[in-house]
Formats: sequence, structure tokens, C-alpha cells
Amino acid sequence: MTRTLIATALVLGVAAGPAVAQAAPAAVAAVGQRPAPLVSTPPNAAALQAAIAGLGADHEDATAALVRLGGTSGNWRGASGVSDIRTGRGPIEVGRFRAGSVTKVFTAAVVLQLAAEGRLDLDRPARQYLPRSISEAYRTVTVRQLLNHTSGIPAADGPGDPFEAQWAHRFDVTDPHDQIANAMGKEHEFVPGTAQHYLNINYTVLGVLIEEVTGTTYEKAVEARVLKPLALRGTSFPGRFQTRIPGPHHHGYQAVAREDGSTELRDVTEWNSSDRWAAGDIISTTADLERFTVALFSGRVVPRAQLEEMFTVPAATKDFVSGAAATLTAGMQRIDLPGGTVAWGKTGGRYGYTTGMGATRDLSRTLVYSVNSTDAKAQGMNPVALGIVMAAFAK
Repeated sequence: MTRTLIATALVLGVAAGPAVAQAAPAAVAAVGQRPAPLVSTPPNAAALQAAIAGLGADHEDATAALVRLGGTSGNWRGASGVSDIRTGRGPIEVGRFRAGSVTKVFTAAVVLQLAAEGRLDLDRPARQYLPRSISEAYRTVTVRQLLNHTSGIPAADGPGDPFEAQWAHRFDVTDPHDQIANAMGKEHEFVPGTAQHYLNINYTVLGVLIEEVTGTTYEKAVEARVLKPLALRGTSFPGRFQTRIPGPHHHGYQAVAREDGSTELRDVTEWNSSDRWAAGDIISTTADLERFTVALFSGRVVPRAQLEEMFTVPAATKDFVSGAAATLTAGMQRIDLPGGTVAWGKTGGRYGYTTGMGATRDLSRTLVYSVNSTDAKAQGMNPVALGIVMAAFAK
């Protein structure tokens, strides 16, 4: 039951705990002492190794996995499987991968930087910055509501959810302005601020907002403000036209049923991600995402006053689809783990790639993983990824 609740929280942004206005405080220590770490035990190497054992072309759920645990309670590194099923080459520990919606953490960080600089007001309607993009019907939607998915703006139309529909359009080039225009032509899902619905359209709008305020491209803004200062040399954005992953990387595969009932692993490594853009097209490495996580939680990316937005769940708000208590924040999500541990982070899924990054608020435990899932868009969390999370935060 616990595994199911965590998987639901990680995949759908639906909580296994109450909505809160701020992060739960660390354990209270005696006067003059530091608070006890949220995770004090060292990583369980045996459990972690077991979680990624046996991966490869014949594994039901994943062909490979890369895992990095860090924090004050200890470190662990692990890799398993094959980076290419044709050659049988083993995992590449420095390999790059599509990190999907982990992109949203980078997008939110830049927006919050701009707010700290006084160039954006989170409580100001986004339409005041983007009068040509946001319609009159959505004039009250604020920047903060875009960040925490409470805008009520519906998703833009696309080729459809089935894999074969996506596959047929995998090289399509999508203009974010077209996506926004399509969404603006629809009715509100709900009154802004009254519910929470995790949709990429919120971060597509934020990407255009970043470009409007900075006067440069979204990609250049994130590079100048986050990637270069942190020396994240393995992290990049494919832009609207690049379909390949640069540098050493793991191939991604999707399990597809054949007419004879057998299953093929179709190589989905090359893909145009412009339909995800500021919501989900980043390429990275586990080392880079670990460095980013530590810097972000330490207040070295976003000033601490604005950083609180990333650890603040809208109070008294329900998920629009499930009706459960909201868990999403500005770019991240609250995750309630066994034993009362609270972690904060973000997952992402692209065909062939399932990614996660996160940590406890005090950085006593950090986790980054990339799992080459053979069905990254399946209902529920990939079993290998779930096993990694359970082993990483086990006490």
C-alpha cells in the first residue's frame, strides 16, 4: 500500500499526505544543538543494488539505470543494464538522457530569479507581461498560479496519447506560441486558484514569459542563469530542431506489441521535443542534476525568500482530477515517504527515459536517477524507479 501511494504521488502529483502551506520543520533539537538530520542512516547499498539488478533487453521494465545518492548521511553510486541493446554495451555512468519534466525545476528557478530581481511580480496577472499571448478570458491568471499549476488553463491539443500516434509525429516541430493560442481558445478548467492540475501548458507560458522579460531565448536565459554558473556541462536543451542526444548517452526504448503477440523494443532515442520545450525538453546527467539539486536547496540558485515558493504547496487546494490534497509547488512537489520523511523534487518521463531528482529539505539525503523505462508513459510509476526511491529513503 505504501509503495502504491508513493508511486501515485510521484507520477500524478497526488499526495499521500495533507496539503501544507510550507515544508514540515526538521526535528527540534535541544537548545544550542543542530536539528537532527531528516535521514541519518547511510545508504542501504544492498537494497539499492537489488533495485537495479538484472536490467537489460530481457528485463520487463527497464534496459538500464543510473543512480546517485548523496547528502550528509552518505553517498552511493550505481549503474546497471545496457546503454545499447544492439551492441550490448554496458551502462555509461556519465551518460546523458532526456530528463523530461525535470525541466520545470529549471524553468521555475529562472522565473523566481526574475522575481527576486524585481523584474516579475508573482502576484501580477501574467497577461500584463504577455498581452499578445494570453487572452482576455485568462486575464486574472497570475505568474504564481502558472508556477504551481493552479491557473485553470487547459492543455493544448496534440497528436493524442497512444504511443503510435506520438511516434508518427515524433519529428514534428511545435511552436510554443501556437500551443498557447490553442489553449487560450478553450474554456477554463476551473476558476484560477481554486484547484491544481498538472499540465505542461503552464510552463510553456512561463517559457514565453522568460523570453519576454529577459529579451533572449528561453534556452539562453537558463544557460546564462543556471547552467554556466553551476558548470553543468552535461546539461543542454535540444531547441526546436535537434532530435539527437549530444555526447555519450543511453538509448531509450519503448516496448511495442507485434501482430504475432511478441514484443519489440523500438529505439526512441531520436525525437523532437519541441512540444514539451520549457516544460520538458532538457537533456542532462545524474552528476549535473545532483549538483543542481544541492545548489538549489542551498539557496545558491534562487534567493532564499523566493526559494520558499518551491517548498510551498497552495493551502486548502485539491487536485483537479483526483480530488486529493494538492502536492505541487513552484516547479517541484512534496513527497511523503515511509516513516514520516518528507522529500521535495521532480520526476520526468519521455519515451525511453524516466528521471527523478529530489532531496530532503536539509540535504541529508539527495537522489537522482535515470531509468531507461520500456514504457515511460504507462499508468503508475515504473517499478524499477519506485524500487530505487524506496531503497534510497529506507531507514
